[in-house]
Amino acid sequence: MSDQQDRIMRLFIEEAKEHLDTLENGLVDLKSTMKDPESVQEMFRAAHSVKGGAAMLSLDSIKTTAHRLEDCFKVLKDGPVKQVDQTAESLFLKGVDTLKDLLARLEGPFGLRNEEGEKLVQQVMPVFAQLETHLNNLAAGKVAAVATAGTRAPGAAPTAGAAPANFAVEVMVLLKEMLQVFKQKESAASREELAGVCVRLYKLGGKIEPWQNLVKTARGAIVNPKNSYKVLAPLIIKELKDAGDLVQTFCSKPKSSRGKRNRSPSSSVEASSSSGRTEGGSQAFAQNFQQKATLGNRQVTGSRHQILELGVVAVDLLQKPF
Repeated sequence: MSDQQDRIMRLFIEEAKEHLDTLENGLVDLKSTMKDPESVQEMFRAAHSVKGGAAMLSLDSIKTTAHRLEDCFKVLKDGPVKQVDQTAESLFLKGVDTLKDLLARLEGPFGLRNEEGEKLVQQVMPVFAQLETHLNNLAAGKVAAVATAGTRAPGAAPTAGAAPANFAVEVMVLLKEMLQVFKQKESAASREELAGVCVRLYKLGGKIEPWQNLVKTARGAIVNPKNSYKVLAPLIIKELKDAGDLVQTFCSKPKSSRGKRNRSPSSSVEASSSSGRTEGGSQAFAQNFQQKATLGNRQVTGSRHQILELGVVAVDLLQKPF
């Protein structure tokens, strides 16, 4: 590969990562995304852009996967589907995870081999077929997209964008479920199951952005096949539990007492004495996480990703008004 071809490939990979971020951010709470037609259009364009770039570079497996995603987003964009459910979200995310896997292999030291790319495509094609059928059933009213009012299982989205009163308890229920999956043999199926738990944890926090950033970061680490369960389990379980406790503490305080902590002029993140966490401890965790995990197929090196590191976000939860 010539220097120019290498530069073009690097540019494609970086742009594809940005498009994948767009897709994942929109899909992790697809019900809310559906309320904004421009967001749905943006996801459609993201899949279309990846398809076009892959076609120019003759990356057939990436092109095919992105094309099938584009077709499904077109159903949302142009079709009569007004509401979606958990099944649609999960199927979309499986497609995006395959695209991320293909891109990670392309970026790896050995590149993306045609045979492994084709194998991944064949594995995900039934998912897209199931997704299209499900979307058509939703459009035809054959599937109830909205749960019955007044019922909510652990991990279902709370009302009015607020965390439930027993937030920490519900988080622990889901973390125990996650821990049992972590004890299983590492596989694509178990990673998908863990990613599904992350989606439920994401929705549990309503519209608490720091919590959602935290869960998205954890999910990005989980779906990356380079990260072992042995490394992920203790890090993610502990940090999500600590963050859940912080959210519970914060939400139980009167609004008048929120966000009034003094910050050090030299730091944007201050430790909470009530949580027992210090800024130094948070930074130590961040360094530990840098050494042990790759989030979303990239190393945590820039300030953009440091903000999302689990320890930093967990400590920062008490600083942000919800």
